[in-house]
This record gives sequence, structure tokens and C-alpha cells, in this order.
Amino acid sequence: MWCHRLSHLQSRLQDLLRGRVTCWALQQSNFKSLFPLAIYWHHTASKSLNCVWQQHEDHFELQYANNVMRFDYVWLRDHCRSASCYNSKTHQRSLDTASVDLCIQPKTIHLDETTLFFTWPDGHVTRYDLDWLAKNSYEGQKQKVIQPRILWNAEIYQQAQVPAVDFQTFLETKEGLKNFLQNFLLYGIAFVENVPTTQEHTEKLAERISLIRETIYGRMWFFTSDFSRGDTAYTKLALDRHTDTTYFQEPCGIQVFHCLKHEGTGGRTLLVDGFYAAEQVLQKAPEEFELLSKVPLKHEYIENVGECQNHMIGVGPVLNIYPWNKELYLIRFLKGNKNMVSRQWNYLKSYSLERILAYYCHIHGTSNGYRDSLI
Repeated sequence: MWCHRLSHLQSRLQDLLRGRVTCWALQQSNFKSLFPLAIYWHHTASKSLNCVWQQHEDHFELQYANNVMRFDYVWLRDHCRSASCYNSKTHQRSLDTASVDLCIQPKTIHLDETTLFFTWPDGHVTRYDLDWLAKNSYEGQKQKVIQPRILWNAEIYQQAQVPAVDFQTFLETKEGLKNFLQNFLLYGIAFVENVPTTQEHTEKLAERISLIRETIYGRMWFFTSDFSRGDTAYTKLALDRHTDTTYFQEPCGIQVFHCLKHEGTGGRTLLVDGFYAAEQVLQKAPEEFELLSKVPLKHEYIENVGECQNHMIGVGPVLNIYPWNKELYLIRFLKGNKNMVSRQWNYLKSYSLERILAYYCHIHGTSNGYRDSLI
């Protein structure tokens, strides 16, 4: 409706707007009938800028960069980047949010080139670049991808022929580090070759990427099939597709594996793109994707081996998505560490039996329809 009225007004005022920078309240009576909730109406039109905005009683509405955005006045005042409200050196807010009147409204708003100026009742002036508003608006965030990815299965990854990075090049050059990080961020996996088979060199490699996180296993650790820890990884049993540290409140973001020694047979590494698998579920069974992304599970780890006594619980859905743009950012999937699904009945009881059974199948890995296309 708003866009329809806007189009109607623009057609009536086409001649007046052509070549003008601003136009507002040309006829107050007609203007109010077209926009009963608006206080002011502004339109800019030039070869380089097309900006339309409305000042409502409780929010500011901006049409810019092919997007219609809404900003609450409290948000606009709270995010002021003036020297008295924001420390540009620490990138932290100086303004006390609690001091902002929840019913605040600007006294005046005006546009100068590409900058909007809001003058508040106490005389304070907040300025915003139009591009900054477009980037940081809720509507802009919905369209923005946080981390671009290349989704893959075995065929796609083999055809991509992603090169490994040499260890010395990785350590000594920015280009080597850049190539590694680019591969990792796009594909979720990356390889470094010619690494000396010692823990010290592996640690040096890991520190080149980021800080090493302390865990119940230590910062760096060896493991083999000796059952020295209460985990299937320390046995000779095969490990199916899974993600590690699901039972952490914040699962590890990057893991580094280095095979220092191998004797006998077996021990192959199976790599699967979980984001590709999730996309398959989204395309073929969107209702099940919704369940997997909404229903929280208790991911539990219980260890009672020798001196290692640990009981850890991490809570979260199998698929974790950003609520504003539905982008997947984290997967928690390890069949052996999920608590009984019956404990989540309060979250599931509003869904049909068919969907609940489908949910059980997905989280227990018994829905095999997607497996063959993944590896």
C-alpha cells in the first residue's frame, strides 16, 4: 500500500521532482490524505542518488539502494557515532543506552548529499551515511551472507582440484596463509603438506591460524586406539560422519589433525560437507530442516576412565542458523553424544506425528536418502 501511494504521488509530482534535490509537503491537505501517519515526506532524485524517506511517529522509514528499511528512533539515537556517544578507537559505545528516552523523536531530519542528519530534542545531532544505514539495517542484514561458502560432495570437490599449501610457504608468507584461509573458509577444509611429523611443528602451524583453545583433552594432544580416554576415537571402531565437541557450549570452530605415524591397515579419514548435506535437506524436506534448526538437544559427554572424570553438556539444535537471514553457521551432529530425544517432547508436541518421526530419523542418521550423494 505504501509503495502504491508512493508511486501515485510520484506520478502526480513527476514534473516538480525532476531535477530537484528535495521536495516536501507541497500541499499539506493532499499530503496528509496520502500519508496519514507521516509527519514529513522527502524525496531526492539525481543521477547518482535516489533516496526516499518518511518520518513516522514511532519510526523512520528509508527507501534507498533498492531496499525499504525501518529504523526505530531509539535505535538511531543509541547507535550515534558522534565523539560523545562512540569511542572510535575502541569501537565501543560511550552513550548509556538506559539514558535514551524510549519515546524519543527527532526534532528535525535533513539530508546533505549522502548523509542524513537527525537533530534530537536536547539539540544533539546524529549523522548517518546512507550506505552505513543500508548495511546495518535489519533489512540489509537479511540480504547479507556472513560467510560465503562453496558446497561440495566428492565429485564437486575432486573437480575443484583445491591445491594444498606448502608448510614453509604457509609459515613464512602472507600469500601462503591467505591461500590456506581462503580454502578453509570456502570449503570448510584445507590441507598443508610437508609438515614435519612432530607435535611442535603441528602446534606452530595451529598458532599461525589462531589461538589454541584449552579443552578437557589439553591444548595439543595425541590419540590412538588404546582406550586411554572414554571416547570412541580412542578405539578401533570406525567413526561415522560426525562433528566433534558437540557437548561444548561453544563447539570448536577449527580443528587441526596431523597423522604422525600409521601402522597396519584402516584409519582412513572420511570428510563430508555438512553444509551441503543440510542444503539437501532444506531443498528436499524443508519441514524437517525447520525441526532440525529449531529443536534444542542436550549433547552429552560422560567419561569415567582412570583419572579422567568428565561430564559435559552442550545444548543446541543440530542445525544452527542466524535468525535474521536463515544462514547456517554451525552443525552439532554426533549420534553417540545426543541425549534422549524424549526429553525434548515439549518442543515437539506441537508438530504432527509424521514430522516427529521424520525428525527422529534425521537426528539418528537413519534417513539414508541423502548419504549416497555426499561422499
